[in-house]
Amino acid sequence: MTGAASRDGYGAALLDLAGDDRIVVLEADLGKSTKSCLFRAEHPQRAFSMGIAEQNMMLVAAGLASTGMIPFASTFAIFTERGFEQVRNGIARPGLVAHICGSHGGIHTGTDGSSAQSIEDLAIYRTLPNMTVMHPCDASSTRALTKALVNHGSASYTRTVRNKTRKIYTDEEAAKLKIGEFSVLTEGSDVAILACGVMVQEALDAAETLAGEGVHATVVDVHTLKPFDHDEMKRISESCGAVVTAEDHSIIGGLGGAVAESLTAHHPVPLERVGVKDTYGMSGQPAELMEHYGLTANDIVDAAKTAIRRRNV
Repeated sequence: MTGAASRDGYGAALLDLAGDDRIVVLEADLGKSTKSCLFRAEHPQRAFSMGIAEQNMMLVAAGLASTGMIPFASTFAIFTERGFEQVRNGIARPGLVAHICGSHGGIHTGTDGSSAQSIEDLAIYRTLPNMTVMHPCDASSTRALTKALVNHGSASYTRTVRNKTRKIYTDEEAAKLKIGEFSVLTEGSDVAILACGVMVQEALDAAETLAGEGVHATVVDVHTLKPFDHDEMKRISESCGAVVTAEDHSIIGGLGGAVAESLTAHHPVPLERVGVKDTYGMSGQPAELMEHYGLTANDIVDAAKTAIRRRNV
């Protein structure tokens, strides 16, 4: 069932939080695209449009955070990278609590083309101490996790997407999600598929295909890449013995990197990574690009079979 885009969940969450006078919303000329415009329309006194000045927006967010306000700053994922040095030295290094949302992440954005498709943002922000990194899979989980940031003790980066995706969670289910904890969607003992963002629906489809062939998969929504749920990762790897990651992001440094680091440190098992293979995107329709870059349910099925073969050698 098609739901809404995760960016819609972000916009809805800002409105949900509006009753807290500490909430302020910053835009870098893209409020309509990130959906922060919904907050601006109803609470213009606590919404600030910084223009095409992402570096300035990050430092304004830092200044507001230093006074006890809770700033939410958003732009396209690729443009948050313009302000990375300001995020590092102005927000994360001094330990201020400001929340950044990067919309239109990954090649699923489609026709915007290579220059606008950030396939490295999760990796970049994951390197920063004092930074939580999230990539929810649907509007309901984005809404719930964004709201949870109000009581979160560190800065954050959340990636959202433009296109509508399947509804994975009911609002009641999403309300139970916790930052930093895996969400296990299905349980199986043959292989584990860990996915984030738009790839969660592909992982569920892959698990259904595998089940038809007698292969039972655990499917995990890794909505939080940092802090990473090492304890649950160890339990899952011990139970399944073979792991696949699936992300609309480079396989270097994102979810695949986080899982590889965890497995190496705690319980090594065969790992196959489905994602963008050390290249840039291109312009095209989302479905075409997902097929071209090997980001479909069928690609996950093939990766799962490979991981299982490696386990059994």
